[in-house]
Amino acid sequence: MAVSAAVFWSTSNLLCLFILYSAVTTHENTTSYSLNTTYCDQNVTNNVTDNYTTTQPTDFDSTTPTTPRYSRTEEPIQPTLPAEPLPVSGRLLTPVTKVGSLCPCDKHKDVCDINCCCDGACSEEVALFTGCSVDTVSGKKQLCSNDVATYSLGSTIDGYSELQSSVRKETNYDVFCIQSQNRIDGLSHPSPALPTDSNFDSLFKEFTSFIFGSEENGGPVTPAELQALSGYQWGDVMVTAGESGQRGMFWLPAPCVTADCVDTSPAAFLKDQSSRCSRRVVLKQDCGSLLALNMNTYTDIRLFAGKTQDAALVPVEVASVILQSVDGTQTELMISGGENLNPVLLNPTVCANVVLKVAYVTKYNPAGEIVNVTVSLVLGFVREAALSLEQEFHITFFQEDGEEAAIHCSGNPGYVVGLPLVSGTRTAEGITRSVDPRDTVSLLHSAEDQDCLQGPHKRSPVLFGLDSVSGCTLRLKDAANCSLVLQVLLDVLRGPNHANFVASFGNSPLDYPLDWVPIKSNFNPVEAQSCSILLSLHLQIEWTKYGLLMNPQAQIVSIKEVIRTNTTSLDMLSGGSSILSIRSSVAFVPVSAAALPGYRATPTINAKLPFDFFFPFV
Repeated sequence: MAVSAAVFWSTSNLLCLFILYSAVTTHENTTSYSLNTTYCDQNVTNNVTDNYTTTQPTDFDSTTPTTPRYSRTEEPIQPTLPAEPLPVSGRLLTPVTKVGSLCPCDKHKDVCDINCCCDGACSEEVALFTGCSVDTVSGKKQLCSNDVATYSLGSTIDGYSELQSSVRKETNYDVFCIQSQNRIDGLSHPSPALPTDSNFDSLFKEFTSFIFGSEENGGPVTPAELQALSGYQWGDVMVTAGESGQRGMFWLPAPCVTADCVDTSPAAFLKDQSSRCSRRVVLKQDCGSLLALNMNTYTDIRLFAGKTQDAALVPVEVASVILQSVDGTQTELMISGGENLNPVLLNPTVCANVVLKVAYVTKYNPAGEIVNVTVSLVLGFVREAALSLEQEFHITFFQEDGEEAAIHCSGNPGYVVGLPLVSGTRTAEGITRSVDPRDTVSLLHSAEDQDCLQGPHKRSPVLFGLDSVSGCTLRLKDAANCSLVLQVLLDVLRGPNHANFVASFGNSPLDYPLDWVPIKSNFNPVEAQSCSILLSLHLQIEWTKYGLLMNPQAQIVSIKEVIRTNTTSLDMLSGGSSILSIRSSVAFVPVSAAALPGYRATPTINAKLPFDFFFPFV
């Protein structure tokens, strides 16, 4: 029994020594962390746990173990680890392995695989290939943008095959594609810094500075951080100043439980908002007294640039005022400062100069301080017969010295009534489009005594679903050179940077040319008469309802430019006057077919029973 115990004790010691030896040479580490991935403006957090092994080098220079000796006054020397900077999140790293060097069909090393076009060992053998077993090689398909290598075979003059390869960028339009990730080194996992007596304090300050209530809180505040604290942060309610200096909130009316407008809805900083609500109005009582109908309610506002008490005051500037007629035609009003645009009761059933749409544009600096605020308004008429007044409110933000706004869509996917058409120009690379939302298909502003040949000419974009009519005047004495005047009038009515394609949907991508509709024209300058003058330009846009009957989407199917020139003398057209009116217009024509209910066919039962199913009764 004693011998067995001794053998067991010896075996246990040897096993412990083996485990200790393994522990000296190898450290098994398990690291759990969170990966924040952005899927097209949606944040999803995935918990990932990876196991990896790092091997520490063992020193075998000395075969005789030595015991270090220290005096009483000497301190033992501790190993130090080099400090590494924190990873920078929010960007994708360039992959170490390029997609052009990947080859899934290369199964034999240093040997050419037949019809493997991406095999680097194939050189002269390519001439005998009959096809490519792998024609495309891509990186990670989960990314919204990745490299794709394409391989194909061409024919030489002698009839042999010739390899053609290229690497291009491919866009993934999946809703859940990965836009950005916060891993500094792609898909590899670096070894974490091991805490020791010398670096424990630095690691503790590095990873615990965010704890609430910490006195140090990450170190001293720099002047740039102190300036940033004075500005607004994302989601903060912007503060306004009243006439007597009292502080209030910046309100943006919006619907709540019902469609009725709630005027006490605050506007949050850096949150683009769009709302549409309705009001019940009694014209005789509310036309001149209801503040929500007066444009001064939305223009006489002063905002504090920051959150501090001594922040500067930023007044709201009026960018434009558009008057909308009863039939929906819009005309921009030239503001000089002395106009009285207060609501007025024209008759017991019509109230004019009522606010229909308000759009704020807020500019801010990197410190979060408001630099400038502009507002654009649409004023129109309200009739007593209308059940309620519908108003629209918008607010957008953009940073100073940066891009004013990204490329905006006019629907998702179908067009939204009231948003501008999405237009572009066809090039060899595809469809190109301006980032300026105003650089689209547009019409002239109707203004008094607007000369066609003398600028400047202000324009307004063509809004989907809204028919418009505008124009200018031409003096007959200026039409002596017919060919020159014809081209000038054509450029004025079409506008600068004339687009030749229009998106069929409000969010048609630039990479899909088939989703863009060409603008067809019936005018050919070569076939025009020797002395022709352009009289009118009309855009006829046909659209249809696409998709399900419960949620149809507006789609443009065709757009045609109809240009009319004179066939008789200009004196006869003007009726003896020295001025001729030139007209431009746009009309939206619905061409949707009537929806018909569909019924599924009655299912048929094709059941076969065994021949002896009723045995022995039959």
